[in-house]
Amino acid sequence: MKTKSLKFLIFLILPIFLLNFLLIFTENKNFSNVYALSSARGMCVLDKDSKRVLYSKNMDLKLPMASTTKVVTAITVLNNCTDLDEMIQVADESVGIEGTSIYLRKGEVIKVKDLLYGLMLRSGNDSATALAIHVGGSISQFAEMMNELAISVGAKNSHFTNPHGLDDDNHYTTAYDLALITAYALNNPIFKEIVSTKTHVIEETNVSEKRYLTNKNRLLSTLDGCCGVKTGYTSKAGRCLVSAVERDNRTSVAVVLNCGPMFEESASMLNSSFDDYDYMKIIDKDKEIYNEYIIDNVEGELNLYAGEDFYYPLKEGELDKLKISYSVNLDDAKSGDEVGEINISFDNRLLKTIKLFTMNKIDKLIDSKTLAISEVLWEE
Repeated sequence: MKTKSLKFLIFLILPIFLLNFLLIFTENKNFSNVYALSSARGMCVLDKDSKRVLYSKNMDLKLPMASTTKVVTAITVLNNCTDLDEMIQVADESVGIEGTSIYLRKGEVIKVKDLLYGLMLRSGNDSATALAIHVGGSISQFAEMMNELAISVGAKNSHFTNPHGLDDDNHYTTAYDLALITAYALNNPIFKEIVSTKTHVIEETNVSEKRYLTNKNRLLSTLDGCCGVKTGYTSKAGRCLVSAVERDNRTSVAVVLNCGPMFEESASMLNSSFDDYDYMKIIDKDKEIYNEYIIDNVEGELNLYAGEDFYYPLKEGELDKLKISYSVNLDDAKSGDEVGEINISFDNRLLKTIKLFTMNKIDKLIDSKTLAISEVLWEE
């Protein structure tokens, strides 16, 4: 009898021990393969600016995403609403929406910006509905605006039917798509301000006392550099989290869909993204590019500069996969003219094309239409 009890106790305790061991182990931010152990059904960690996928698991699997939908709702509103201080009367359809709420009341007049805080901090489904009707005129029309935005940023495997994320068979996204949309949204300073806010007070309205909102994203208080973004849960979608960390002028975005320990796993992967990848400045717009050339037997030096900087995250040993090629046309070029482009490729895939400009006047015409630059040096 004692043997059976002992076996049952071990059977009961072992899974709990293994889970705790996993969480403790993955808290070590030097563990570079933490993403491989993710329990999420779909996961993606993305570098915000270069859009490089740093870690992934089933990132193109179409899944429900619950209230992380509101990332798309918020940026759609911000793209289409010029006056966030506008006082609007909420539509009757916004009152009594199921799920999480800021308890809007019939006839209530409230600021658009306060509805956005109610949307992203409290995850108010009534806020989502009120904003959608105000901006789109109807839920269906606003959903089309959400879909258009998704396509415009390259999120091709998503479809939205509502602004709040309540379950619908035709309402879905992928971890990769949601990471892309979030990376785009974080370029909006108001979006970033709202999703990184821990608490907000909505002042009293014509029918309500003050509302005190607290952000549900606990990583804002526990993870260095966390700047948002949104939690979500329904029984169908499971626990979902979109999160982002900004350190040393670089931002990583993490999306986990249907993930039990969503905070722990997201924190581990975000930490690892800064340890596993060096953020390298590949093109520096403030440094001259020059190349020696010969025109009509006269030697000269061609000074060019790039139109913008370019950074890219690279793991150890990946630098050789990066290729830079130049194309230059110098016909009748003057100082400051656009004369060509830089093409940057990684692993034979084009990453970026950057315009090239002259820094010095070219006095002589070049007979050939294109001058091929074989060697480019950075002038220190």
